[in-house]
Amino acid sequence: MLHITKRFPGIIANDDITLQLKHGEIHALLGENGAGKSTLMSVLFGLYQAEEGTIKKDGKEVQINDPNDANALGIGMVHQHFKLVECFTVLDNIILGDEPVGKAGILKKAEARKKILALSEKYGLQVDPDAVISDITVGMQQRTEILKMLYRDNEILIFDEPTAVLTPQEIEELMQIMRNLAAEGKSILFISHKLAEIMAVADRCTVLRKGKYIGTVETKNTTMEELSAMMVGRNVNFHVDKQPAHPGEVVLDVQHMTVASKVHNNNAVKDVSFQVRRGEIVCIAGIDGNGQTELVYGLTGLEPLVGGKIMMDGKDITHASIRKRSVAGMSHIPEDRHKHGLVLDYSLEYNMILQTYFESRFTDRIGFLRRKNIREYSDKLIEQYDVRSGQGSVTPARSMSGGNQQKAIIAREIDKQPEMLVAVQPTRGLDVGAIEYIHKQLVAQRDAGKAVLLISLELDEVMDVPDRILVMYEGEIVGELDPKKTTQEELGLYMAGAKRDEVKKA
Repeated sequence: MLHITKRFPGIIANDDITLQLKHGEIHALLGENGAGKSTLMSVLFGLYQAEEGTIKKDGKEVQINDPNDANALGIGMVHQHFKLVECFTVLDNIILGDEPVGKAGILKKAEARKKILALSEKYGLQVDPDAVISDITVGMQQRTEILKMLYRDNEILIFDEPTAVLTPQEIEELMQIMRNLAAEGKSILFISHKLAEIMAVADRCTVLRKGKYIGTVETKNTTMEELSAMMVGRNVNFHVDKQPAHPGEVVLDVQHMTVASKVHNNNAVKDVSFQVRRGEIVCIAGIDGNGQTELVYGLTGLEPLVGGKIMMDGKDITHASIRKRSVAGMSHIPEDRHKHGLVLDYSLEYNMILQTYFESRFTDRIGFLRRKNIREYSDKLIEQYDVRSGQGSVTPARSMSGGNQQKAIIAREIDKQPEMLVAVQPTRGLDVGAIEYIHKQLVAQRDAGKAVLLISLELDEVMDVPDRILVMYEGEIVGELDPKKTTQEELGLYMAGAKRDEVKKA
């Protein structure tokens, strides 16, 4: 890709960027949220057209007007937010747009199934072709996306933030899959913020900052500190600085909580009891799919409980509506920012007041919105939390990068001054500079005497941020650990169900 420039209203997303990919290499693309990584890859995949610059493949200049052209050239892409049809099966999603048909136009699914099973066997991508997308884990959805590329015999594979939604075990598997693909002569472009992954798997790394090309380095000749300084323009502290916790009275008291599963007939959360106090961060750790999502849904009112009760500040909120929980002082940074965090077609300013629009500062007595107040409030949060968007408060949420969408949600939820902050994977898809900032915010909430419940799949975050760790396995809490006294290996054993304490039932 030579001298690529791509502009959007109010922003130059890619400013004269040159990127070269060798045959059979894993090439990482590193940069902050909004640095232009996804935009550059979307130009290569034909989703956007660059205003300037050229693309060459095997030395010949090519024109990529849409993803069909990209596929014809052997270029495939796994997007950060998967492009799957939720109500279709895995098999139907993989063959969509490239269906094998017989003479009378009848689908030949048996052939496709054979090819998909052979590919999944060859690359270690275990999937159930008949499972419906809406019922499977995020890791499984990602394997479906990878199989979509392999099914089309793509040679250049673009992975956009592929590990943002995976567990440590799934990340290790994905790394191995990428190595296997590169060994077979496939060329991989790997967008990531995670320096450790880039060091582990990439041959070379190109760094972008604010839409500009900073440089390309061989990973074996560099360090994580050097890469982070290239990416952010300053040195980043990888360790969370915090004083010892001084827990106060109980804010959240969960007693014998049971939540049904949508996927199978068993309960997803089984008789779980725990407490979170003022001035402490409690982390619920576990491999994805062990009931954490349903636990959060039950806590925040997205799903009803089958049994048990939830007390907050001494009040029973078991059957309270989501708004009542919000007004009572609960904030929720959700796992799925598109489904539960934002209204993508609303402007940034309206997303900032989704849970407070009815307050007198934003709505007058007749019920009309006070637009000036809303704009001022939104501008203040954008400034405070460094939310980068092309047109400020009026930017549609859909057009922002994933990391900046996440920052907007965090700004809104923390600014409500909650008594109880439920943060589900709050740093998912964020760069090191933003992660450092979010961790500081969580610790600041704790130090201000608030209760924080963190749900995380990132082992580094689980070990570094909380004061107590509760491990979930198959819907139950199987261990309570002190991050200062435990190791990643011990935590991993609890997460895999190999060890369990008799955690005292509250």
